[in-house]
This record gives sequence, C-alpha cells and structure tokens, in this order.
Amino acid sequence: MEKIDLKIQFKFLYAASAKKVEVVDVPALNFIMIDGAIEPGSSPGISPLFQENIQALYGAAYTLKFKMKLRPETPVDYPVMASEGLWWVEDGQFDISKPGNWKYTLMIMQPDCVNVEDFQEALTQLRKKKPTPAIDRLRLERFHEGTSLQILHVGPYSTEHETIIRMEAFAGESGYTLHGKHHEIYLGNPLRADPAKLKTILRHPIR
Repeated sequence: MEKIDLKIQFKFLYAASAKKVEVVDVPALNFIMIDGAIEPGSSPGISPLFQENIQALYGAAYTLKFKMKLRPETPVDYPVMASEGLWWVEDGQFDISKPGNWKYTLMIMQPDCVNVEDFQEALTQLRKKKPTPAIDRLRLERFHEGTSLQILHVGPYSTEHETIIRMEAFAGESGYTLHGKHHEIYLGNPLRADPAKLKTILRHPIR
C-alpha cells in the first residue's frame, strides 16, 4: 500500500514560524471545498450553517480517506489534513472583528491521486451514513494561491488582528501589495485547546 504524508511533503506550507512573516510560493493543490456565509449578527462559533458545513467537510474527508485505503486496486493511505478557510466580504473591507458579513470557503487538502470519481463515490457513501443538505454543496477543486505571505498566530481568533497588522507592515516594507482572500489554516481544535495556545497559520496572497 502506498503511503502519502502531505504534512511532510508540504511542510513549508504547514509549519509556519510565529516569529517572522515568510514569503511562500503555494502550488496548485487539490481540495474538498464548501462555500457559505456567516449570518448577520452571528460568528463562526455559533453559526448553524458553518457548523453544518464543517461537519460535512470532515465527513467527506474521512469517508474518502478510508475509501482510498480500502480500494482493491492501488490502495493509498494518508492522514486527513487540517481544515482551512478563505474569508472575504463582498462589500467594504474585511474586518476580523466583524464576522456578521463574512463569506467563506472551507476546505481540506487531498492527495493528487484523489479524482472526481473517487470523490463522488465517497459522497454517495456519506449520504447513506449521515445525510445532510451540506453534502450537495461539497466539491473537489484545484486551488492555486501563488506567492503569499504567511505566519503562525498563537492565541484566540479574536486577537488575530494583531498578527494581521504584522503581515501588513511586512508587506509594505517589502514592496508587496496584499490581494485576494484572507486564509486561515486551523492547526488546533477550538473546542479542546486552551484559547491562549490555539495555533492558526495566517496566509495572504501578494503581488
């Protein structure tokens, strides 16, 4: 059985430093994705749609992992990667302290050997085990972020703006312009971890 460890293969993308902002070149990668929006007056932690979407995302990721491991020909084993989120607003400027108008894409990276047929078969299995409308919103898509800044934020999500300011300052000093969507990679579980010790990689594309 082939074994793939995406955490090792893409260590430069998933082991960021908290001490300094780094420039990384993010290649085109394979992701399970699902889109949504935070309801006015709500936040990711209490949004019903967000919870439904994240559960469907992880359900698909684990169902697909075990399907790939147990397939009769060319089985492959790999760890489920951390969940990630792209965040933006359609009107105005993105503000980390005002989540009531955020749009998002939640995603989990997949090995390149996972194709659309594998993905659709996994969704069929998932519908039988845990049917939910969110399953129909899932998709498999390649995403090429390109040249980006990233840094590890340690602490609660509410203090991310302090780390974002560091990224913006670095961009200005280095002659870069931020563009595209705010990107978060969730290395910790907010339901279990001490908020002060939560680890989140913050990434943003640059020109």
